[in-house]
Amino acid sequence: MLTLTSGAVQVIRTVTANPELPPETGIRIESGLDGSDALRLSVAPGPEMNDQVVEEEGAKVYLEPTVAELLDDKTLDAQVDPQGDVAFTIAEGSA
Repeated sequence: MLTLTSGAVQVIRTVTANPELPPETGIRIESGLDGSDALRLSVAPGPEMNDQVVEEEGAKVYLEPTVAELLDDKTLDAQVDPQGDVAFTIAEGSA
């Protein structure tokens, strides 16, 4: 199962902390468009049917089934640069 670093947990909780968002809001990772190898990441109000749910310390990540398989032994990390832009990265192995 995908693991989350403390940096990813913190960023996801910050991104989904808006009180106007539903309580189940999290980050959803899905396949790229037109068979692309790139993954798409978006804020989602909750999981879609068949999504794998990864939750750690209140940070929720919803994985499309094919992406869940692809990321099964990976680690999601996130950093915020000095301009405030967020960069998510996926690394081999567990944190």
